[in-house]
Amino acid sequence: MPAGGLVPTGVAKERAELYQGRVTLYVVIACIVAAVGGSIFGYDIGISGGVTSMDGFLREFFHSVYISKQHAHENNYCKYDNQGLAAFTSSLYFAGLVASLVASPITRKYGRRTSIICGGFSFLVGATVNAAAQNLAMLLFGRIMLGVGIGFGNQAVPLYLSEMAPTHLRGALNMMFQLATTLGIFTANMVNYGTQKLEPWGWRLSLGLAAIPATLMTVGGCLLPETPNSLIEMGSKERGRKVLERIRGTDKVDAEFEDMVDASELANSIKHPFRNILKKRNRPQLVMAICMPTFQILTGINSILFYAPVLFQSMGFGGNASLYSSAVTGAVLAGSTFISIAAVDRLGRRVLLISGGIQMIICQVIVAIILGVKFGDNQELSKGYSILVVIVICLFVLAFGWSWGPLGWTVPSEIFPLEIRSAGQSITVAVNLLFTFIIAQCFLAMLCHFKFGIFLFFASWITVMTIFVYFFLPETKGVPIEEIIFLWRKHWFWKKIIPEYPQVDDNHNV
Repeated sequence: MPAGGLVPTGVAKERAELYQGRVTLYVVIACIVAAVGGSIFGYDIGISGGVTSMDGFLREFFHSVYISKQHAHENNYCKYDNQGLAAFTSSLYFAGLVASLVASPITRKYGRRTSIICGGFSFLVGATVNAAAQNLAMLLFGRIMLGVGIGFGNQAVPLYLSEMAPTHLRGALNMMFQLATTLGIFTANMVNYGTQKLEPWGWRLSLGLAAIPATLMTVGGCLLPETPNSLIEMGSKERGRKVLERIRGTDKVDAEFEDMVDASELANSIKHPFRNILKKRNRPQLVMAICMPTFQILTGINSILFYAPVLFQSMGFGGNASLYSSAVTGAVLAGSTFISIAAVDRLGRRVLLISGGIQMIICQVIVAIILGVKFGDNQELSKGYSILVVIVICLFVLAFGWSWGPLGWTVPSEIFPLEIRSAGQSITVAVNLLFTFIIAQCFLAMLCHFKFGIFLFFASWITVMTIFVYFFLPETKGVPIEEIIFLWRKHWFWKKIIPEYPQVDDNHNV
């Protein structure tokens, strides 16, 4: 930096009390349209488990699994243990991991809308190829294209929602992403319940219908306004201010606009966001970007949602009953998200994460005890115990749906300063998809070897994450997105790690 030059320092003082504006219909519609990006993620999670339990699909692509499924003497926990079948599910998430890292510079340089459009188009291609798949290579190529779509969408949509939302409703509007995800899962479960009767081609319809949310996301991305934060970061200050005035419903946006300009000056002075995020002053955000998505997956929720039909069939439910049971869990997850939307900006993030964690631990332990005592090789659960397992799993899903489900995305998307926001969100998505990939690839083998202990494995992780939130996550409720940096400096632990920024006056002179 040249001697005597101005040093960009980001947001130098708290102006939150000066923010003005209201919730406008314009911003609500923009957030709803953008959140459709979450539905493609949810639809795939829900559709994969159902398709991989359909006889027509298994006969065509995984004949050995189809044969072993027919053997009544097969070990209950191991009948679906096949690495090729697991690769069908998990290949998407590995592709998404790589795509989310590629999406970061695109999101930063060309805006959030561009990544949303890229994601929708890639998912559309993937859905089309999967529906027409004639061999395993086509099937996996389609999954990879779906993964690219999810990588771009999950990287851009939560950022878009956090930046468009007014401070006092940021949590609720950001949760539109999780709501769309859960509705996508529920829709997929309903589709599977219908298409499994359409042998032998019902699975093609299940996979092909993913084109509908993909089309909505692509078209929606073309119609959405860019976020003011992104416009200002790209140098279009006047356009950024106009969008800000429109989404806030007032022209008195000076304080919020100044925060965005300050943040963009620092953002534009940093050429290597991924290198910058490793600096000591960004340590708490980096820890959260890694821990929050890791913990979200280690709740075990994806295992239950991916493989719910397979899991319930392993427990002795019939084919139709298992798909019906997984549809119920999908409905519970979608419904519970409304609880979170209503409570997040009233009770705060920490209360929901801690209470949800405690309920999930109890549920996982109960399921483990029931399966450990009443279920083994060559056994089926009695009708009463089967119903009890489904009820407890629904209570687990309910707790996840108001806590780690939405907040695992909301918290990381709102804690990063603008200069590392796109890079930080990419790390969040990449870590989420990495652990999703690992769990998707390993779960059927883990179920085979751990048996009922798989639920205790996840319960122990939920205990760790609940303690982590209690001690290390500050409450972000009601804090403007460009001023969350001040929270870390006040936190009992993180203030010992973050170096003080240089003091500056109103003219940015050090």
